[in-house]
Amino acid sequence: MINTILFDLDGVLVDACDWHYHSLNHALSSFGHSPINKEDHMSTYNGLPTHVKLGMLGIAEDQAKKINEAKQDFTLDVIRKTAEIMPEKIELHKYLKSNNIRIGCVTNSIRKTAEEMLSKTGQLEFMDILITNEDVSRNKPYPDCYNLAIDKLDAIGSEVLCVEDSEKGIKAAKASAAKHLLIVEDSSKVNLHTLVTFLKDSI
Repeated sequence: MINTILFDLDGVLVDACDWHYHSLNHALSSFGHSPINKEDHMSTYNGLPTHVKLGMLGIAEDQAKKINEAKQDFTLDVIRKTAEIMPEKIELHKYLKSNNIRIGCVTNSIRKTAEEMLSKTGQLEFMDILITNEDVSRNKPYPDCYNLAIDKLDAIGSEVLCVEDSEKGIKAAKASAAKHLLIVEDSSKVNLHTLVTFLKDSI
């Protein structure tokens, strides 16, 4: 029986891919670098921490730090201006809580950004745990973040479900101690109907 569900953030609990994409390109342009095109971002960079993306672009460490900081500021600004309460997610979380299922968020985002996204969409208060890229030395596609959440919750792998949308996140979940995985196309598919159907089928 599944009693713990660990959700990815971007593309699962929120639609944040465009926020990250435009904020990163804004930061790159501000420091004289060419922006990443949308196709390359989705196929190569999506789901990775910003500092990893900047390393892949060959940007020197001292400037990468400044670009990373600017990108986070731009992202927070976008979230505060555009994020809205997500009733369908709140309905889902309330149902899971009423059935004694623990909820966690495991993301490659930094904590400040993750907390802002979850808070502005009305989901933060339901989280039993939040694991970000600042909590582990190796981020997705490595399983460390999921394993840390499982350890901190003192959960049993056979009772843990991971919900993911990206290739890197799926790889991390499959390599973790969690024995269940739900792959979704995007955040709109993460709702009460989808989860209840999956949980019933897993019994």
